[in-house]
This record gives sequence, C-alpha cells and structure tokens, in this order.
Amino acid sequence: MNIADIRKEYQMASLDEHQSPSSPFHLFDTWFKDALRAEVHEPNAMCLSTMGDGKHPDSRIVLLKGVSQDGFEFYTNYHSHKGQALMANPFCSLNFFWPELERQVRISGEAIKLSSEESDAYFASRPRGSQVGAWVSHQSEVLTGRDQLEKQLAETEQNFAGKEIMRPPHWGGYRIMPSKIEFWQGRPNRLHDRLLYELVDGKAWNLVRLSP
Repeated sequence: MNIADIRKEYQMASLDEHQSPSSPFHLFDTWFKDALRAEVHEPNAMCLSTMGDGKHPDSRIVLLKGVSQDGFEFYTNYHSHKGQALMANPFCSLNFFWPELERQVRISGEAIKLSSEESDAYFASRPRGSQVGAWVSHQSEVLTGRDQLEKQLAETEQNFAGKEIMRPPHWGGYRIMPSKIEFWQGRPNRLHDRLLYELVDGKAWNLVRLSP
C-alpha cells in the first residue's frame, strides 16, 4: 500500500461566515450536538498540545468534561507530564477532529486550574473505580512492570474499603480559556472552509475566513 495514495473527498457540508453566530461557543455547541447525533466515537476526545519548555511540543488525547463561555475543561494528575508542562507554560492548544462529519475545531488559549470546589464536585461524580485509579496512578512515572500497578491497586482498594474516596490533592481540573477558535469544514478539491474567531481586547470575538 502506498500511503500517498490514501485520499478522501470531503463533500458533506459547507461553512458560511455570513450565517455563523457571533460567538464561537454557540457554533461549537451546535457542532458538538451534531457529533452526538452522528454517534461520533468519543466526540469529547481532544488533542491537547503543550510547550512546557518552550522548545519541544508534546501532544496527547484528553477528554472534554465541560464547556462554557469561560472555556473548555478537562481533568488530570497535576504531577503528570502535561501538568508539569502547563505549570511551566500555561499556553496550549486543543484540537477536536470528527471525521464522520468532516470537521475539525482548533483552539488556542491559556490553561488555569479549576477551583478545589469544582474539582471536588467532578471527582465525586466519577465511578468508584476511576476514583481509586486517581490515587493509584503516579501518572508519567516509570513502572517496573504491570504487576507493580496491580499491587498498588489492591493496596489502595483495601485502604478505602467501606470508605468514601476523597479527591487526591494532586488531581484536578483545568480550564482552557481560548483566544482563538478555528472551525474547519472539509470541502471538495481540498478547498476547505475555515472560519477563525479571535478574541479582541478580551471582550469581543472577531470572525474572519481563512484561505484553505
């Protein structure tokens, strides 16, 4: 198989700046609901890219757990590689790709930690197994083998047997406050529709069309 011969023609929909809402969050809400209706596999999966040291970009998939006019939220171990990167440099990007709809959303912004109350509330809503896992995993640290992780799991489950599991102090949420949000709709002949919303003076969103 020649990888260069893999091609797909995009022709499902179009994107018109004259019919788009003034707020990118309204358009994101519409597109996200479209992804749910289309039964996109894990529509809340997004690629988080960081530049902790200012030299080497690093990307990984995380799950969107909340969105509002303030930004996009996810949860993680603050001691993980991504947590350390965001501590060193809070500016980052997110990327949603919904191939079933031939759509992509790119977001650039700054990460801030959610409040303890917000992180506590989400942690309490998680399945018990996921709560235990947050205590077990020393995310991004080296393991001697899977058996080490299984041993830590057994010990943690025993320690919390019959008890309420509280949120670990090293685990919580981030909110990415966007300064730019780009919506990409695949079109024929690689002449895609690209609409960029850019925040001006921290108040209003400016909308422009970009060349594909």
